[in-house]
Amino acid sequence: MDQHTGRVEAFSDGVFAIVITILVLEIKVPEHSGSHLWQELADQWPHYAAYVVSFLVIGVMWVNHHTIFQHLRRVDRPLLYLNLLVLMVVSVIPWTTAVLAEYLTDDAAGTDAAVLYSAWTVVYAVAFSVFWWYVTRADLFDERVDRDAARGTRFRFALGVLVYPVALGISFFSAPVALAAHALIAVYYALNQLPIPLRQDEQKAPAAVPAQG
Repeated sequence: MDQHTGRVEAFSDGVFAIVITILVLEIKVPEHSGSHLWQELADQWPHYAAYVVSFLVIGVMWVNHHTIFQHLRRVDRPLLYLNLLVLMVVSVIPWTTAVLAEYLTDDAAGTDAAVLYSAWTVVYAVAFSVFWWYVTRADLFDERVDRDAARGTRFRFALGVLVYPVALGISFFSAPVALAAHALIAVYYALNQLPIPLRQDEQKAPAAVPAQG
């Protein structure tokens, strides 16, 4: 990883860190309620649930992003703009999370909130898939990576483009179930890693990237 690549990754890491921090700021301290504090805290469970799920989602995104940049030898102008696109999409997630948490248990508005949240994950999956497609197309990898094999991972890496629309469909029927679906998707991607293909002489030290969109 050269100096220019490191600068882009450092900037991106800062954005991811801020986004994750903003997530927890959306969990408000209950107003003074005397002896009912524990009940007030318990009533905020939608905010806790949405926070945990979105933290996992963004965490997997960061792992993907970090590992990819660890295998790049340079960046070019198109990649810089695609990276900004990914960061722009990621930076909206705290807002969609806050909306979903606020209306999760509302029978009417909850559906709309879940659709908004799920639709934005589809947008992210598309943005990151375009990002990965360009990385595998351009001559940006370092000498460790098998470039031809990396191009062959495009479909598997872009599975989020197919999976997240399923969660979007669930959102039209139940907001809590849709949130649970996103949690399962995040856990699946965290546990099932898609390797960045390395050349045969580099197989002794494989690196892996969770296969999220």
